[in-house]
Amino acid sequence: MSAPRSTRQDVDGWVVLDKPVGMTSTHAVSRLKRIFNAKKAGHAGTLDPLASGILPIAFGEATKTVPFVQDGEKAYRFTVRFGAETDTDDSDGSIVAQSELRPAPADILALLPNFIGVIEQTPPSFSAIKINGERAYDLARDGETPQLAARPVTIHALDLISASPDEAVFEARCGKGTYVRAIARDLGRLLGCLGHVTTLRRTRVGPFLEADSIRMSDLEEGGSAPVMRRVEAGLGELHRVIVDRDAAARLRRGQSILLRGADAPMDGSAYAACGGVVIAVGAVEKGELVPGRVFNLPF
Repeated sequence: MSAPRSTRQDVDGWVVLDKPVGMTSTHAVSRLKRIFNAKKAGHAGTLDPLASGILPIAFGEATKTVPFVQDGEKAYRFTVRFGAETDTDDSDGSIVAQSELRPAPADILALLPNFIGVIEQTPPSFSAIKINGERAYDLARDGETPQLAARPVTIHALDLISASPDEAVFEARCGKGTYVRAIARDLGRLLGCLGHVTTLRRTRVGPFLEADSIRMSDLEEGGSAPVMRRVEAGLGELHRVIVDRDAAARLRRGQSILLRGADAPMDGSAYAACGGVVIAVGAVEKGELVPGRVFNLPF
């Protein structure tokens, strides 16, 4: 599948990568750019090196749809080891506190409702959040203690899958900005036994599911299966309206168009397509589509 590296190409679409453990998200993007010989690419949400699973990577014009993917629901499967807390809230960090206590499954189940809904969550010290222009993880690596304020996050579901005295496996569905490592840390503290993440796998990001993903090794071996998804795949279930070439040209110029047809939305968000090609995405105001992002794709 790798193309010659002489000249980078315009590549547009999505690849749903199954990121392996040990690889940074930035490195994954760089590898895929080389594989597809692409000019431009970016990911839709950082996945820690310790984690595996879905890392959606957008190429070219698809990068304009990244915010829609990032705003979507995420799903994770993760293991929490009890008895120790680390400075990174996962097994990559150094132990900062320990406990001889171990929770019973009933104790865990009794506390899970505390993590459902809109909750206040303090991000891990080792996170990409900026403080006065610097990343929290850079401050933490320099020996400082980043002062991170709690912020509201939404957790739709948190289920206990299995448990033993020393660890438990969970599945979570959550919204943008939620840190699974913080869930493990806070649950361990509430239980009084402390805890940190030892394994983490992301199984969904917005419209992209685990079944959609492909391994890096398969990409590098040049598998024949089509892996590049269309640009509009990042828009998920957003309302699609079909427009003619004249309307498409107006949208390309940044002009609003009146949506026609019985199923045309009157408000909300939608994207327009012409000849099977996505033209623009934007807000619908009183039956008019106001383009927010215009895609430079031939149609």
